[in-house]
Amino acid sequence: MGEGIGSVEKAGRVGWKQDPEGVRSNIVAVAMAEFAQNGLSGARIDEIAAKTLTSKRMIYYYFGDKEGLYRTVLEEAYRKVRSGEQELDLEHLEPDAALARLVEFTFDHHSSNPDFIRIVMIENIHHGAYLEQSDLIATMNEGAIRKLEQICARGRAAGLFRPEIEPLELHWMISALSFFNVSNRPTFSRIFGAALFRPDGQKILRGHAVEMVMRFVMA
Repeated sequence: MGEGIGSVEKAGRVGWKQDPEGVRSNIVAVAMAEFAQNGLSGARIDEIAAKTLTSKRMIYYYFGDKEGLYRTVLEEAYRKVRSGEQELDLEHLEPDAALARLVEFTFDHHSSNPDFIRIVMIENIHHGAYLEQSDLIATMNEGAIRKLEQICARGRAAGLFRPEIEPLELHWMISALSFFNVSNRPTFSRIFGAALFRPDGQKILRGHAVEMVMRFVMA
């Protein structure tokens, strides 16, 4: 048995040397699920290490401590959604089509990534303290507002959007419509039933979210 454990540990060390970024990504993915499930205070490094392809020692090597790992998880959660927005290539769409596509993407991303919603909820419990420590998150989210500023400017220039539309308020609206759909799913479905959270219900809600935003902005 000792020989088997030694072989696993050796394989872990080789993996770290050959693919350090892969090891780091594996830790972050496992940690995201742990933090989303148990929160910052409830998550345990021992539990995270046991589910990764590496060791507790390597977690501390990469991230310093549990709070450092949590900040990285928070950054990765925001990076993923902002990276997805960049891939939409909205600049080549008409402004109304670009905005509708962005709403669809946000609704779909949040619906299919409940851990992202839970991580954001957990960070709100901590009053945004760890988010505030990250310059990276601030930069990424500024990019999201700039994207909406560009869409709104093009929409106004084309006579499609009302001139008083504020991109930051628009971002708030899109986020609210998409966030509640996941954050309150357990309580809402237990009180009113789960029909809205089945595929057909989600398709309807997605369409209504787009319609509400577009009716709000159109001239």
